[in-house]
Amino acid sequence: MLDEVRRRMRLKHYSLRTEQAYVAWIRRFIFASGRRHPRELGAADVERFLSGLAVRQGVAASTQNQALSALLFLYREVLRLDLPWLQGVVRAKSSRRLPTVLSQDEVRRLLAVMDGRAWLIASLLYGTGMRLMECLRLRVKDVDFSRNEIVVRDGKGGKDRRTVLPRALHEPLLREIARARLLHERDLADGVGEARLPHALARKYPHAAREFGWQFVFPSTRRATDPLDGRERRHHFDDAILARALRRAAAAAQIVKPLHAHALRHSFATHLLEAGYDLRTIQELLGHKDVTTTQIYAHVLNRGGGGVVSPLDR
Repeated sequence: MLDEVRRRMRLKHYSLRTEQAYVAWIRRFIFASGRRHPRELGAADVERFLSGLAVRQGVAASTQNQALSALLFLYREVLRLDLPWLQGVVRAKSSRRLPTVLSQDEVRRLLAVMDGRAWLIASLLYGTGMRLMECLRLRVKDVDFSRNEIVVRDGKGGKDRRTVLPRALHEPLLREIARARLLHERDLADGVGEARLPHALARKYPHAAREFGWQFVFPSTRRATDPLDGRERRHHFDDAILARALRRAAAAAQIVKPLHAHALRHSFATHLLEAGYDLRTIQELLGHKDVTTTQIYAHVLNRGGGGVVSPLDR
């Protein structure tokens, strides 16, 4: 059954990470229900499982909703059961949290104690506003130095967009791309070197996968077996390595705020807003579907909560 879950998710072009998460939740649901087949279970079992996540394990609302989405996919897309109680399962209400935003001085201190590829990726996250995986999955062909822009392909919601390419990163990026070219030429000499192309492009353009333009800007140092088709390929830079580098850099820069890669994207948006750019422009650069999502960055304009000047400062 889990193999069928994977097949259906790949048929509908879900990401590999979403596939892994859904399979893990479905497996947990089956084990928590006494290893009974999901066809034998009902609304009470689903609600008991979701309640257990919140009450006994204390998971966040977003985590609980991801588990529910996995179970809904199982019943609707795999088992093909149109059960009325599925409509009545209530999603947990997510809390609205303010994002972690670094000051411009904190960003400078953070980047000053980083080096190598981790520094370049962190600089790109802050300088372009890309999401972490959008940056790591960046292809060589989508970096346009002449127009100072980066084309983000298949971002959140399956949308493409353009964002700014900082001039200060031209030289480091060119060196990184030259490094990626050397690795690609070595792979081709070894009889591999094919990139995994999205959807059916590999069949439409059978030679494109070996072209340098389709390779990752930040390739992994080692080749590995692709879990989707079993072929040997060079994956992109490991996000866990970046996470460790950010933790070390935050400690060295004496930054006490909880720091993760997405905080650099939040800082990008907030600092643009502070510089006077309008919300619509920032919305397009970030790839937000609705401008109300972008409005959350209006909470920090170096003037306290809500942009209010304290009467003590007048």
